[in-house]
Amino acid sequence: MMSQDKEFTGKVALITGAGSGIGKAAALLLARKGARVAALGRTDTELKETVEEIQRDGGEAMLVLADISKAEDMEKAYADVQRQFGGLHIVFANAGINGVWAPIEELEPDEWDKTMNINLRGTFLTLKYAIPLLKEKGGSVIVTASVNGTRIFSNTGATAYSTTKAGQVAFTKMAALELAKHRIRVNVICPGAIETKIDENTQKRDLESAREPVEFPEGVIPLTDGEPGTSEQVAELVAFLASDRASHITGTPIWIDGGESLLMG
Repeated sequence: MMSQDKEFTGKVALITGAGSGIGKAAALLLARKGARVAALGRTDTELKETVEEIQRDGGEAMLVLADISKAEDMEKAYADVQRQFGGLHIVFANAGINGVWAPIEELEPDEWDKTMNINLRGTFLTLKYAIPLLKEKGGSVIVTASVNGTRIFSNTGATAYSTTKAGQVAFTKMAALELAKHRIRVNVICPGAIETKIDENTQKRDLESAREPVEFPEGVIPLTDGEPGTSEQVAELVAFLASDRASHITGTPIWIDGGESLLMG
């Protein structure tokens, strides 16, 4: 087996939401380990920073500007990757939003739809258009879900978000079985509190009126006395699942939360 230092040499990885947070950390790590990285997202400036950082470090990367909820964007994205890099081996379907957190009766239908379209439809499209390329030599798909909707249900107002995260876990299991004959592995990670920018696209509204009284005075992350995890820690898990070291793992959710969901679930 190849050294873990350059274990992705000759491999192509597409990462959605690669402009910041977990997606950026994964892009940088996989590139350091030898992968050619297609950094996909909607924010040109952030993606350029990711690509330039990889290139400064001696790696190969391309910028892919696309909206994961739009079929035509994703179909074109994979065509561009095929044209520039000649194949695909790893897909990290990481992009998503927290969306609006509000009591169900106050959540607007279009707010619900936006979260569904980006998180669930976006995951579907990210995998759908990757399959023809992944079928050529097999590969690994990793989806970012969350502790919310999979182990934690006490975050009042996160109904739309949690529903998409539960849906991603079911989607991953269905896809893993369907694609196993093509040697395509599909797994899902469920991060807890991680230091990222995702809270910037979270709109919380009137939650106190609906919230059940739950209090954890000593902190909610047992392993670290309340300190959140880092994007780099999650990137290490992504790299493991993308690698041959995880060659017999598919259809599996993995929680990475320092024990948070065991306490709060």
